[in-house]
Amino acid sequence: MLARPHAVAIAPVYSILASPLHLATVDVSSTADFDPRLAWQEEDLLMNSFGAFLKRKFGGRTQRVSIDAGFTCPNVDGAVAKGGCNFCDNRSFSPSRRVRLRQVSEQLQSGMTSVRERYDKVASFIAYFQPATNTYAPVEQLQEVFELAMSLDEQVVGLAIGTRPDCVPESVLSMIQRLAAETYVSLEYGMQTIHDEGLVWMNRAHSHADMVNAMDRSRGRGFECCAHVILGIPGESYEMMMQTAHEIGVLGFDAVKIHNLYAVKDTPLGQQVLDGEIEMMKRDDYVKTVVDFLERIPAEVVVERISGDAPRNFLIAPQWCREKSKLRIDIEAELRRRGTRQGSNFVPPAVRPEDRPVPDDLTPQAIRNQIETRGRLPVLKMQE
Repeated sequence: MLARPHAVAIAPVYSILASPLHLATVDVSSTADFDPRLAWQEEDLLMNSFGAFLKRKFGGRTQRVSIDAGFTCPNVDGAVAKGGCNFCDNRSFSPSRRVRLRQVSEQLQSGMTSVRERYDKVASFIAYFQPATNTYAPVEQLQEVFELAMSLDEQVVGLAIGTRPDCVPESVLSMIQRLAAETYVSLEYGMQTIHDEGLVWMNRAHSHADMVNAMDRSRGRGFECCAHVILGIPGESYEMMMQTAHEIGVLGFDAVKIHNLYAVKDTPLGQQVLDGEIEMMKRDDYVKTVVDFLERIPAEVVVERISGDAPRNFLIAPQWCREKSKLRIDIEAELRRRGTRQGSNFVPPAVRPEDRPVPDDLTPQAIRNQIETRGRLPVLKMQE
């Protein structure tokens, strides 16, 4: 097992360890060099949690509404591979894929109504283009569908766009940058792991070099960049997972979603689990690994998720991931037991993310052809 590095002192110091079970905070909001991304430390939180971040940014409860615009993926349609990711059934993680494909406007309005019925006070919404690869279409059509979502209701205050690191040619990034000049935008990259052998096992059909290239071209454009990470990939050691944690700071991600690997029905991974070929990560191991992961990422990074699950009728294993609230409680309890919080063991990279050079666009030609040269996609559910 990898030896845990000693915590490093980061100046200025925003928190003081009061005891192994409590983190006292000092008021630094009035200082000239205060970083608002560290406001969570004043609130006696253990991590830079997404809900609190959104409340600070938009002034109240902000909920995401999942939208399925009918996109596919380049490892599904044959551009780079076929079959898709071995763990993926979009219906298992995206509510919008579990219903009849409807117009974007209808999905958004219906989703907002459902949220308002569930919560008493909702200040705003983020239109979340979630299933499949949501930058894998002609650029003009992408812009049209994103602008449509933004124009439907004044309570829609931003966009979240899920994609792959090999599907963001310069034309797409420039379009998203223009949108970000007008509204909040989060571009969510399916990094999953920095280890190519794990990406091959998943049938991702891209390498970590694609992720590095995409991030080095995305940073500093005015939109947020979020990394999706999976823990518990077969063949990955603890050391390898911690290397992925370190990369969050190396590449300068603004946010992270941490998922446990889980298996759902009607997928290659699901069948392997049913056949006894693969075992899912144990709950106690996951809790400790997530805490180690959180300790190693920058304090400024927003933690949007710390586990993943699927509906009961889709999920095969592990069953423990369905108890999300209890899992979060145990993760926070482990942080308190250690007397640490997010970023406690963060080691800054040798080169600051903002000082990394901007590389050439290495989007694969087969994907570029699909995005930049083909005509309109009739499957995308626009307004008509």
